[in-house]
Amino acid sequence: MGKAPRPARTASRIAAVQALFQTEQAQTSAETVIDEFVRHRLGELPGGGGFEDGRVPAAEVPLFARIVRAAVTQQETIDRMLAEALPAEWPLARLDPVLRALLRAGAAELAAANDPPAKVVINEYLNVAHGFFSGEEPRMANAILDRLARLLRPGEFGL
Repeated sequence: MGKAPRPARTASRIAAVQALFQTEQAQTSAETVIDEFVRHRLGELPGGGGFEDGRVPAAEVPLFARIVRAAVTQQETIDRMLAEALPAEWPLARLDPVLRALLRAGAAELAAANDPPAKVVINEYLNVAHGFFSGEEPRMANAILDRLARLLRPGEFGL
């Protein structure tokens, strides 16, 4: 099985962040949101051109679903790790909900098997963060995910 093109993997991560935001805001289950995204928000609409109306046309459904499921089922552990990685003056609840969803998705991928490498995961979520934010949030996401990666995958950093 070959690797999916990078744009599809990035789109999967964008959709996962959107879905995790929705699970938190609407208090719905991961499976409900995954099903809704697969039926209504992923893939091309006939005659459509892309990201209109919250669609993520190039998303790879298996990767999207794996990230969302992992982030939701491991949320308690992930949130504990994020709370420890955040500066004391920035409790998890104070973060923008989209940034919180992005960090949960990134942490879920970093906690999974070593494919893709941690630096790739961090770079992908940094790119996603730049798509959602124009302020300091991408830098914060980069720093937090780097801390988590060094904790979860120390072998990749020569520690």
